Amino acid sequence: MLKSLSILLLVLFGFSGAVLAQDDPELIFKKNTVFHLLSPDAKLATYVIDDPQITGVACYFTVPEQGGWSGWAGFAEQRSETSLACRQVGPVTIGAKFDQGEAIYEQRRSLFFKTMHIVRGCDPKRNVLVYLSYTDKLVDGSPQNSTSTVPIMPWGNSPAPNCAEFLNP
Repeated sequence: MLKSLSILLLVLFGFSGAVLAQDDPELIFKKNTVFHLLSPDAKLATYVIDDPQITGVACYFTVPEQGGWSGWAGFAEQRSETSLACRQVGPVTIGAKFDQGEAIYEQRRSLFFKTMHIVRGCDPKRNVLVYLSYTDKLVDGSPQNSTSTVPIMPWGNSPAPNCAEFLNP
């Protein structure tokens, strides 16, 4: 019985973290937003991820992290708000064809049913990569979202690829 309970707790805590299309995001910094005297404070955490399929593009996002003991233990449902800013940080190289709205990052925001997503698309007319962050929930999603764009520009001697050539039909 004890072994089964240990496995169940490991599975629950293992799945309460991030589900990623790549390694964990890099933490840039955190700022306290709500002070708790005897438990961890609520914070805003700013992270960066590199687009796993498109080199030369990084996305910075900020998410609220619930404080208190339930937030610390991973039991609190995290808020749905996110902010997103993606930028060209070097010469852009697109590794393979991709779909409009393809997921590049996912993070669980509750123990089971709530997930924050960052997805990518292409505006072929303007040669701009479009990134969207949003949160969904099994029963009731959130309309809160954030959009960021990255115009693909030449970098040094590297020409700018055309994102339309990499879109799946």
